[in-house]
Amino acid sequence: MPNLNFHPAGRHYLQIPGPSPVPDRILRAISYPTIDHRGPEFGALGRKVLGGIGQIFKTRHPVVIYPASGTGAWEAALSNTMNKGDTVLMYETGHFATLWKKMAERLGLKPEFLGLPGIEGWRRGVQADLIEARLRQDTGHLIKAVCVVHNETSTGVTSDIASVRRAIDAAGHPALLMVDTISGLASADYRHDEWGVDVTVSGSQKGLMLPPGISFNALSPKALAASEQATLGRSFWAWDEIVEMNKTGYWPYTPNTNLLYGLSEALDMIQEEGLDHVFARHQRLAAACRAAVRAWGLEIQCVEEACHSPVLTGVMMPQGVDADQVRRLIYEHFNMSLGAGLGKLKGLMFRIGHLGDANDLTLVATLGGCQMGLTMAGVKLKGDGVAAALEQLRTTARPQARHPREPAPAAAISASHREETLENAS
Repeated sequence: MPNLNFHPAGRHYLQIPGPSPVPDRILRAISYPTIDHRGPEFGALGRKVLGGIGQIFKTRHPVVIYPASGTGAWEAALSNTMNKGDTVLMYETGHFATLWKKMAERLGLKPEFLGLPGIEGWRRGVQADLIEARLRQDTGHLIKAVCVVHNETSTGVTSDIASVRRAIDAAGHPALLMVDTISGLASADYRHDEWGVDVTVSGSQKGLMLPPGISFNALSPKALAASEQATLGRSFWAWDEIVEMNKTGYWPYTPNTNLLYGLSEALDMIQEEGLDHVFARHQRLAAACRAAVRAWGLEIQCVEEACHSPVLTGVMMPQGVDADQVRRLIYEHFNMSLGAGLGKLKGLMFRIGHLGDANDLTLVATLGGCQMGLTMAGVKLKGDGVAAALEQLRTTARPQARHPREPAPAAAISASHREETLENAS
């Protein structure tokens, strides 16, 4: 067993943009005894989590839950809907969009990468007009899907998914819309049904505050229809058997029972706080983090104000400063982990996660560690970022959480309605 308690005092600050810290309440739930996954108690658990997760995606349609990482959910989205040799239009916003493209190639698809050149394309959100223009050129409808990342974890950029849906519709194109919101779900506003998404991919280890090991495909009727005609090989990932057995709360294979306990607890925590409150809390912390970066005189990696992520903030280093050396120094002196720059941004930036189980003091402590570490690394800072963040928090109203015993808002999708939808799914 590795030594995980090497620091002389205090808890490790896990401030990467996922996996995010797991609350004690969820850890306790995960520790419950494993039960028979064919027994009645498990069926009740299955129905509860299947009903609750639909509310997080804001969908009335089936959500498939896999015992896998987000990478598995990427593969499930493609393998259930595509045929070998199909063309998919994928938009490059960062490292994870790039990895999804590589997967498409390995599955025998023909991904076409669209985006702005160089690092510039990683500092902005999806340009929906480029997608519309490309789809208009595809008069033979060879493109079968448009794949975009909602919240690009490698860059701190959140894209406007509704604008992508409008672009597809404006082009009159029948392509499926597939969206990766692995780091966005339960942290940034997301609306599967309203935005006309056909397959949404997500995972457990970000806004849902769980360990890695659960991933999701939220489906549309159009995606389910496409899966009936798809010929790309799949077995474990196949939607049909899972959706059918989910109607009674079970899975066609052995599920990860203890992580489903954790998911059940996470859904309770989010419902108690209120999903809109969760989004507002993330936006508030993100604004304070950006205030600190600006006060330091450093550059925020995302250059589009409207695309700044509520999940993480990318901090660009001055020329000649190795961001990985700064991260290492902060880790060694303050027992805090920050996200590395990935792909084209390796060594040029570090990423501050402010997602999941985070509050004002979590952020202030994180920024304090960053500020001390930057100073120790010899980075000349213009001002006091911690003070700027405190002022931003002081002058920004804290969202009012619903009391745990208050009922969910009427607009929320009820678990009972969700179960009814699952029963009617084909």
